[in-house]
Amino acid sequence: MAYDPLLADRIRELIVLRASDVVEKTMFGGLSFMVNDKMCVSTKNDRIMLRLSPETYEIELQGDGVSPMIHSGREMKGFLFVTGPTIQTKAGLSRWVNLALDYNEVALPSPGKRTTSSPKPPTGKKKK
Repeated sequence: MAYDPLLADRIRELIVLRASDVVEKTMFGGLSFMVNDKMCVSTKNDRIMLRLSPETYEIELQGDGVSPMIHSGREMKGFLFVTGPTIQTKAGLSRWVNLALDYNEVALPSPGKRTTSSPKPPTGKKKK
């Protein structure tokens, strides 16, 4: 796993201030923080990746040290990488983590994912 454990600790401390349903998973070659069964923040090496609202994504994409997540040659709208001075301070990292947590509250799970509390979709078959 290639992530900075100190950066992961700093993220963890911020997330637990606002969320109780947090699971840590190794994903994307780093450590991801799943909040309410949805990817919220991830860290790999010295950068973070976050899931933001479409509106916030477009605005924040213009900032220094920010780049879009590219997967299989395709830009993943809503997912940003952030690196550099903006995440080195407590205030800077807190701002980014809180933006991700704000969106997590209203975000839908990724397609194909279903939370344990969600009902199963109808199959179209009638019970005999």
